[in-house]
Amino acid sequence: MTKRTPLKKGNAHDMEHLWLYIVIATIIVIVFDFTNGFHDASNMIASVIASRAMTPTQAIIIVGTFTFLGPLLGGTAVANTIGKFVTLDELPIKLSLTVVICGLLAATVWNFFTWYRGLPSSSSHALVGGLVGVVMISAGPEHVLWGFAQLAEGHLTGVTKVLLALFISPLAGFWIGFMLHRISLYLLRSASPLINRELRGAQWIATAGLAFAHGANDAQKSMGILTLCLLLSGELTEFAVPFWVILVCAISITLGTLLGGWKIVRTLAFAIYKIRPLHAVNSQVTSASVIFIASVIGAPVSTTHVVSSSITGIGASERPKAVRWAKTREIAVTWLLTIPGAALVAILSYSGLSLTGFA
Repeated sequence: MTKRTPLKKGNAHDMEHLWLYIVIATIIVIVFDFTNGFHDASNMIASVIASRAMTPTQAIIIVGTFTFLGPLLGGTAVANTIGKFVTLDELPIKLSLTVVICGLLAATVWNFFTWYRGLPSSSSHALVGGLVGVVMISAGPEHVLWGFAQLAEGHLTGVTKVLLALFISPLAGFWIGFMLHRISLYLLRSASPLINRELRGAQWIATAGLAFAHGANDAQKSMGILTLCLLLSGELTEFAVPFWVILVCAISITLGTLLGGWKIVRTLAFAIYKIRPLHAVNSQVTSASVIFIASVIGAPVSTTHVVSSSITGIGASERPKAVRWAKTREIAVTWLLTIPGAALVAILSYSGLSLTGFA
């Protein structure tokens, strides 16, 4: 889906009614983007706080600044992927916008729920689960671009591309973190404890890089969905992200980041592995590299997944018995439940709106 017939003028009541859907969808996109930043702030500041490289205020300022720059300078490859894995252009405008609203609402509710429980979860998984769930119940599975046929032809697209990215990225985070830490330990085997001062300084650069990569990848998910809404409503005739959409999403994810998810900070900073300066640097470098590469190739990934798995890999490379595997299993269970959980919330949302006549 790349084109939509421009919006046709109707009577004033119909136009006003349609604009209500567009406004609601836009507001929920902004709220979802805010919760994404709020949820993922912990991923970027946990290690620098645990290793005492920065104060919480310093960490939030650095992370907020570079998270804002990420969407502005990171391109739109991820937005193109996210905006095209469901095909809603053949549906009535009212129904297609309702579907997007329910999917977004489900992802936002899941973000709030997991934040309240202090669990690191994936906003990407929640968004995919919410949209796929509501599309299947409202329009049918044929309106989901699964990507299986394209994969057989050697082309990665649709849900297949999204799920492969979300599956491979934590594995990459674990093993890159594992190997990087092993190499670092070898290279620094004769270093004195004074090296920790240098490592804490290096974390300022590594944290900025991670925040930039996070903004470049995660904000694009909201950019893609908001652009999809504009396309479905006829405000756009082809899928091209307007600059104002980039700016709005950059601002909302940054505001969420500035408030931070302090409940999840405790999980990532202390509950998986005891983090020291070297662990923090290696985790940030690993996570920033994986997320930035994913952004360049248009693969939406979970910052939470990558950061958590990198910390686990680093701990496993040094002292496997010191890794709190029970906590990693709890996080893994949350990851597994996110897609079906968000899908269920989206389906219930759609059913409720249908009963009220909104859908």
